[in-house]
Amino acid sequence: IMAASGGVDSTTAAYLIKMAIGDRLHLVYVNTGLMRENEDKEVIRMLKKFGFKYIHKVDAEQIFLERLKGITDPEMKRQIIARTFIEVFEDKARELEKIYGKFEFLGQGTIYPDRIESGQASPLADRIKSHHNVVLPKGMKFRLIEPIADLYKDEVRKIATKLGLPRELVKRHPFPGPGLAIRIIGEVTKDKIEILRRADKIVEEEMKKSGWYWKVWQAFPVLLSIKTVGVMGDQRAYEYAIALRIVYSEDGMTANFVKLPWKILEKIASRITNEVESVNRVLYDITNKPPATIEFE
Repeated sequence: IMAASGGVDSTTAAYLIKMAIGDRLHLVYVNTGLMRENEDKEVIRMLKKFGFKYIHKVDAEQIFLERLKGITDPEMKRQIIARTFIEVFEDKARELEKIYGKFEFLGQGTIYPDRIESGQASPLADRIKSHHNVVLPKGMKFRLIEPIADLYKDEVRKIATKLGLPRELVKRHPFPGPGLAIRIIGEVTKDKIEILRRADKIVEEEMKKSGWYWKVWQAFPVLLSIKTVGVMGDQRAYEYAIALRIVYSEDGMTANFVKLPWKILEKIASRITNEVESVNRVLYDITNKPPATIEFE
C-alpha cells in the first residue's frame, strides 16, 4: 500500500514498485483540502492513465481544517498535518484490509533532501522542517519500501524519463506534502485556501503561456499574513498581499531567484489583483537559498 500525491517522487516510486509486484500495489490518495485547484481529479486521472489498478480516494478536508484552526506556528502546522495524514491513511488501510487482506509493506516516495531537512540523513543532522513522509510514528505496523530515498530530485526525474513517464509529470514543479497550508502565513482557513488557489492557477497559467514554467524549478504565490492599504475605484481597500516565489535549482538543496522578464511579472501581478478577491498587492521575493528556504514555512 502507498500514499500517492501525483508528484514525480511518489509516482516514480509507485511505478518502480508496480514493475516489481504488478497489480498487488494499492494507491491511496488523501484529499486534505490543502491542494491546488482540481488537483484531486487530475491526479486520479493521471494514475489511471499510468495503469495502476487499485486507486482509492479519501476525502478528509474537514478533519484537516478543524485541526489547523487557530494554529500559526509553521512547524506545528507541519506536524499536525503529518499526524492527521498518517491517521487518515491508516484508517483507510484498515478499511481496505477487510476487503483485500493484510498489507505488510508501505511504499514511499521519500527522496534524500526530505531526509536532510527532517534531520534524518545522519545522526548529526539538524531539523530544518518536518516532512510527513519521513517522520513516521514508531508504532506504525508497516515495513517501509523507499526505492528512491537516496536520490535527489534531478536523479528521480532522469529515472522517470527512462521509465517513459510523460513530460507533464517529469517536469512538474515540486509541491510540498503539507500543501497550500505552508504557503499561507499564519492561520489556515478555507477562505484563505480559496484565495491562494486562484492566485496559484494564474501563476501557473502565465508561466506556461510564456514558456518559463519549464525553465524554472518552482513558481508559486504565498499568501502573507499582513493586509495593506489600497484603492478600489475611489474607495479605500485594506486587503491581503501576495508574494511570488520563482526559483532556479538543480536538486532543491540550494536555489537562486529567477530574474523573470518584467512583462511576465507585471501580467501575473495585474491578473492577481484584478481577478483574485481580497488581494490588492503583489510582491516578488528576490532571496536565494540559503539564507532563505524555497518555501516560506
